[in-house]
Amino acid sequence: MTLQIITDKQELAAWRANLPARQSAFASSFSSLADAKDEQPQEQQQVDPKPLIGFVPTMGALHEGHLNLIRQARHECQNVIVSIFVNPLQFGPTEDFGKYPRTFERDRELCEQEGVDVIFHPTVDVMYPGGQAGTTKVIPPEVLEKSLYGQYRPAFFSGVATVVSRLFNLVQPDVAYFGEKDFQQLVVIKKMVFDLHIPVKIVGVETVREKDGLAFSSRNVFLSERQRSEAPLLYKTLKQIAQQSKENKKTLSALLADGIRTISNLEDVDLKYLVACDVDSLETLTEYRLPMVLLVAAKFKEVWLIDTLVVSALVGAQHGKSWR
Repeated sequence: MTLQIITDKQELAAWRANLPARQSAFASSFSSLADAKDEQPQEQQQVDPKPLIGFVPTMGALHEGHLNLIRQARHECQNVIVSIFVNPLQFGPTEDFGKYPRTFERDRELCEQEGVDVIFHPTVDVMYPGGQAGTTKVIPPEVLEKSLYGQYRPAFFSGVATVVSRLFNLVQPDVAYFGEKDFQQLVVIKKMVFDLHIPVKIVGVETVREKDGLAFSSRNVFLSERQRSEAPLLYKTLKQIAQQSKENKKTLSALLADGIRTISNLEDVDLKYLVACDVDSLETLTEYRLPMVLLVAAKFKEVWLIDTLVVSALVGAQHGKSWR
């Protein structure tokens, strides 16, 4: 199997056209294999049970977290496509679009090692042929777009929703994989897919961490030695809140206050938020209940770090609102 590098939508459409016909069971995330079998003649029912196209959208600078998504897609799908596109729409005018790490050759080698079939590596003109200002945007509900991370980066989630919707239309995957570290992003994408009836199954994958607990991130390379030694405290604090919540020794509000004090004591760290939220709506919680998600964001001088911990025996199960 040879890794293909595709840079334009016509070539991508040609690659997709050469794949075996997509079975009706995987044409939509809302279809069932049982129904599909009932509709097909007996001789056509012996099909590969895996979805045809698994998709991992990225901005490149691949790390172990991305590779974990790719491995799950490779295990579960017949074909795997990874997009590498640094999306200008999700960066504000004073943010680090120009500094975002671009390591395409290394990314290509990693994708080849993991058995990826296609890298989709479009230019800005391919993604936004009418220019950024002339592009129709996808705007998430305000409660998701403007809260938490969105209150500090107002362009971020509309930029993410816009580029992901375009990638879905171009790639036409059956399944798309996203990391749970970016939990608010994951909720935004699930809500978009649900509301716009996009036939893609969204899979959230557990966060991959370094040995000291720091979540893998493309921005970790910008941390100083001291910042890198302090950064694992974010996850350590989330774990402590989760454990102590289950032990019922303090109220959730008191535990969050303890965590805020702990992180705020770090030198040159600007804690933006440490909250507990409902896993579906991201409504802020003041009392402990399952399932919930703990979210933290802090700036280590100019470096944004976020982390997430889902506190639930139901992780990965269907619950709550139907876009979850």
